[in-house]
Amino acid sequence: MTTPARPGAFTGATDNAASGGLFTDTLIDGIPDIIGVDVTRAETAATNAEASATTATTQAASATTSAATATTQATAASTDAASALASKTSATASQAAATASQTASAASETAAGTSATNAAASQSAAASSATSAGSSNTSAAGHANSALSSASSASTSAGTATTQAGISTAKAVISTDQATISTQQAVISTAQAVISTAQAAISTTKAGEAASSATDATNNGAAQVTLATAQVALATTQAGLATTNGAAQVALATTQANTATTQASASSTSATNSAASEALSQLWATKVNGEPETGQGYSSKAWAKGGTGIDGASGGGSAKDWATDTTNTADNTEYSAKEYAIGIQRRGQASGGSAKDWASYVNGVAKVDNTYKSARAYAIDAANAVDNFNERYYGNYASDLLAVQGHVADGKTVQVGDLYFNTTDSTVKYCTVIPAGGDADGTWLVIQATDTSSFATKGFSIAMSIAL
Repeated sequence: MTTPARPGAFTGATDNAASGGLFTDTLIDGIPDIIGVDVTRAETAATNAEASATTATTQAASATTSAATATTQATAASTDAASALASKTSATASQAAATASQTASAASETAAGTSATNAAASQSAAASSATSAGSSNTSAAGHANSALSSASSASTSAGTATTQAGISTAKAVISTDQATISTQQAVISTAQAVISTAQAAISTTKAGEAASSATDATNNGAAQVTLATAQVALATTQAGLATTNGAAQVALATTQANTATTQASASSTSATNSAASEALSQLWATKVNGEPETGQGYSSKAWAKGGTGIDGASGGGSAKDWATDTTNTADNTEYSAKEYAIGIQRRGQASGGSAKDWASYVNGVAKVDNTYKSARAYAIDAANAVDNFNERYYGNYASDLLAVQGHVADGKTVQVGDLYFNTTDSTVKYCTVIPAGGDADGTWLVIQATDTSSFATKGFSIAMSIAL
């Protein structure tokens, strides 16, 4: 036999006893060389296994670091979720404020309606100024409708704020879910790191076992080499798996953190929009120093109670001014219902005067509208005329004495020119001499037509006039 029992290398160094061989038979002198090669290979495999174990340990540490990073990302996501929840709370508060604004707008609308009703009542009281008061009441009703429109705008803004609050709530829920997922992924990363560490420990143990096996390589060297190789491959696979899982978990945690950031930004935007809607609805409900939105009109409060751009403006005037202002015009042209009912601004003007003035204004000979006096003034004049007539005409009496006695009994004084109807002779008599001294009835003459029968004729009078 010229070859060893299994593959090996004969170096010739130990082929015989003289060269240090253990046997004199050259057929078995090559065995130590073969075993030496096996031992060398086993030692190399053990060294490689130890290196792989070290790499696996490094990868496990990287995986642990990745897990810590994922945990940090999960914490950031939780913080973002808390911020989103705060945004939700702010949006809810905005919704409540918008609802309060809507309620204030409804109250303003109710006040405007009440003002319109009062204006209508004033119009009814102002019978003589019905047409003017009616126009004023119509204007007040129109402005009340404008107030209603403003209230509707405020209600719409409140609805927008409610929708934004709902979106913010949904965003907060999504952010919370994302944070939960990030936390779970971090737990998975930690578990993978533990597994990688355990695998590294196994690899180290196997490497130790491979080293021990090298000692026994003289008996089963090939088997130990094979086992060491398998253990190195397993350690390499486990290290690669730990690296892959760690990187994947870091990527996932980063993605989740970015998603949470995006959701928090969306929640912040929704909260900002909700706050803007709340502020706008507040302006539509209460702003009195101009328009809430340029060119879009005025707030319900401005139309109801007045403000810049409404007071005294052409085509303007608040419901309050149309109902109650007695100092100025409501819209720089027309007056309020109260002015037409009881005011004095139009007193003495052409076609002027309030219903109250037309009914009761009395000031000497002053006129309500520069032409006529009030009903009361004319009534007083009529009463005075009757009193004056009663002072001069005594009524029906049977004699001069009875007429004088009745007049004096009423507390009146007999004057020349006084009249009474004598029922005895059916004539009207007048006083020419008032009673005085012992004369109890004075002198009374009958009023009668003058006899013109003895007067010259018209022709004779003309002729005489020419002659003269």
